[in-house]
Amino acid sequence: MGGVDKVFMKYFSVIKGERLLKVCHCYLSTTSGPLAGLLFISTEKVAFCSERSIKVFNKKGQMCRMRYKVSILVKKIKSVRQSEDVEKPRHKYINITTVDNFDFWLMGVSKYHKTYKYLEQATSQT
Repeated sequence: MGGVDKVFMKYFSVIKGERLLKVCHCYLSTTSGPLAGLLFISTEKVAFCSERSIKVFNKKGQMCRMRYKVSILVKKIKSVRQSEDVEKPRHKYINITTVDNFDFWLMGVSKYHKTYKYLEQATSQT
C-alpha cells in the first residue's frame, strides 16, 4: 500500500472492495478562494482533501484546525463536465454536479485529460 493509499484511507471511510483508481493534485473552488489539495477517484467515491488544515471555530468559539474534505459517492454524481476559460484556453476546469444540484469546480488539475477520463470511468459504472 503506497503513501497516497494511506492518506485516502486515513481521511475517508473505505468500504470493502473499494479500489483507488487515480489521485491527482488540484484546487477546489470555494467561496473563500481556491484550496490546494488531492483529488481521489475510487470505484465508490470522488473525494478531495486539502493539503493544509484550515482554521474553523467550534460552538464554544474556540479555534480548531482541520482539513477541508469533500466526499461524493459516484452514484450521487449527475454529471462531470470539462470547461475552459474562453479568453485563456490553457485554464481548464472540471465541473462535478451532484444529483441534488451542488456544483464542485476543480482547477489546476494535474494530468487534466487523464483525470477527466478516470472521472468519466468511475461515474459511468453506476
